[in-house]
Amino acid sequence: MPSITPFLWFDTQAEDAATLYVSVFPNSRICDVTRYGAAGPGPEGQAMTVVFELDGQRMTALNGGPHFQFSEAISFVVPCETQGEIDAYWDKLTANGGAPGQCGWLKDRFGLSWQIVPKALAELVGDRDPAKARRATEAMLKMTKLDIAGLRQAHAG
Repeated sequence: MPSITPFLWFDTQAEDAATLYVSVFPNSRICDVTRYGAAGPGPEGQAMTVVFELDGQRMTALNGGPHFQFSEAISFVVPCETQGEIDAYWDKLTANGGAPGQCGWLKDRFGLSWQIVPKALAELVGDRDPAKARRATEAMLKMTKLDIAGLRQAHAG
């Protein structure tokens, strides 16, 4: 089976975005940068594509111009073990123009949506006890950055 990889369309910020992303996530690297030549269509020397890996997941970023924008219809989920991980990813991805959203969602400064969530979230909101699941879900819906202790406390009642 062929490998399936995300392909992200940027206006002119593909290289900056890839550089940010590989600085945020461990075991990440920029693999290859292809630059526009004199024939264009982008400015000569500007990155056309940037191939990078985020913890082993290969992706490509393209500087394709202003024709398309990101939306929340596509996001990357980052499952976290600890509150410290949530806080660190949240702070790095919202820095310099990113924006927090509801329920663990955020947009980075390039407009790409991320979900920074505790690994325990599915267990808490999907509990077989409907009262526990409801309390955890209601707590989550009131949060921007998710708080593991707050979710567990709500779940417990």
